[in-house]
Amino acid sequence: MTASRSQATGFSFELFPPKTDKGIEKLRDTVTRLNERSPAFFSVTYGAGGSTQTNTFATVDWIREQGIAAAPHLSCIGSTRDEITEILQRYADQGIDRIVALRGDLPSGAGAGSMGDLNYANELVALIRERFDARFHVEVAAYPEMHPQAANFDKDLENFKRKVDAGADSAITQYFYNPDAYERFLEACSRRDITIPIVPGIMPITNYSNLVRFSDACGAEIPRWLRKRMEAYGDNIDSIRALGRDVVTKLCERLLAIGAPGLHFYTMNQTEPTLAIWDALGLSDIG
Repeated sequence: MTASRSQATGFSFELFPPKTDKGIEKLRDTVTRLNERSPAFFSVTYGAGGSTQTNTFATVDWIREQGIAAAPHLSCIGSTRDEITEILQRYADQGIDRIVALRGDLPSGAGAGSMGDLNYANELVALIRERFDARFHVEVAAYPEMHPQAANFDKDLENFKRKVDAGADSAITQYFYNPDAYERFLEACSRRDITIPIVPGIMPITNYSNLVRFSDACGAEIPRWLRKRMEAYGDNIDSIRALGRDVVTKLCERLLAIGAPGLHFYTMNQTEPTLAIWDALGLSDIG
């Protein structure tokens, strides 16, 4: 399947800040190679309460120095309003115009007294609009299969709508492997007059045990049939990756066919798994 810009314009990649010199070298190679596909932007993840903030700044700085669009993640848990404003001003001064606004998690070992001034992502979105008006395009998170800490699906949608009403411009979803979940989520949003673009987050499959660990932590469902297929391959990494490439490519084809406004790839700082899906979709041929 070959997509066109008229069908989808939000193709983007997510990175995490490396902690070692070897990781930095790998990330720079990854960015260079992925940027050849002309993505809309690279998002860079961010740790709460200082755990990876310095690395995030360094990664964003390097990406911007290459003339590449960067969208830093910004979480509010554990920070004051003034601290968040200072970070946003730093990004504004750099010419960054897109922020991924998240609640985030407290650093390990931090107590309830370390929550900071803001408790929820909608409060962060409201602060960005209060202090910077329309200076930034604000992305927020969406959960087609429900946030793991939400009481129920309706409550989760109410929380999502609060972020939209606070001024979010668009959303990126948690990854999923059931396209019906995304379609039902869009229908539920439409009934609540939520009209912002909601871009599916895409996680390439490269390692079964890692995928299970990530999915259990974030509440993403791995369909039973897919689990069983991967389990049957055992330690055969090549077979798992071939299956994953086929499954995720078909998922992306379905999502674009039902009108997804783009795709956001969780690269895990790896080049080949994402490019295999990208090229299978024909996205390299977009002019």
